[in-house]
Amino acid sequence: MRAGPVLDFHVRLAPRPGAAERLLSTLDGCGIDRAVVCAGGTIDLERLSRQLVEGGHVETDAGNDAVLETCAGTDGRLVPFFFANPYRPPADYRERAAEFRGLEVSPAVHGVALTDPRVDALVGVAAEVGHPVYTVCLARPGAGVADLVVLARRFPDVGFVLGHSGVGNIDLHALTLIRDEPNILLETSGGYTCVAEAALSRLGADRVLFGSEYPLQHPAVELAKFRVLDLPPERWRRVAWDNAHRLLGEEKP
Repeated sequence: MRAGPVLDFHVRLAPRPGAAERLLSTLDGCGIDRAVVCAGGTIDLERLSRQLVEGGHVETDAGNDAVLETCAGTDGRLVPFFFANPYRPPADYRERAAEFRGLEVSPAVHGVALTDPRVDALVGVAAEVGHPVYTVCLARPGAGVADLVVLARRFPDVGFVLGHSGVGNIDLHALTLIRDEPNILLETSGGYTCVAEAALSRLGADRVLFGSEYPLQHPAVELAKFRVLDLPPERWRRVAWDNAHRLLGEEKP
């Protein structure tokens, strides 16, 4: 499926030897032109999977420096996002915001709810500097899609991205919750094909973003999800390219 350029809106980079080279090689192999990069490896996957079920958190800083260093040498191909640690003062993000292009907050990793004043403060900085905000919601009080809706209404000028197709892999209800919130887009990694198809129908192609969650998911798998939907080239371009550039404040190439 090569009906135009592709920007993967969600890949991760762990500060490990060879990770940058593997990422770029994978993007090349899949025909992906650009990618938004967030820090990975902040939490052990075994612990993360347990936290998703039982709750809990870490207070670990993400590897933002490694992300920035890798992205700096790619002439804009890799786009760095700041993975915030809510246990740090928001000034840490504000001082470095000009180096990054967006913000990620993760209740799954750090355990801080979207309703928490610390998240409000971080999103307030994003609003000041014009960054979009990426987050993943959970089936947990304070971290659900309805809580993201409340947050997005407080910051109507911020573009929010609901990652991983909502909560779980068949969250059609998330589409209902965000339908009337024009500043929330859906990133489709992890969800079933039926969710991507429903998102295109209910939200429109202007509010859907292609993402893979590499290296936890291979981009070829996520591309296959859209291949079977057989979208017209113009709709696919919006999902795979135009919407991401609009969120990043870039003119469409």
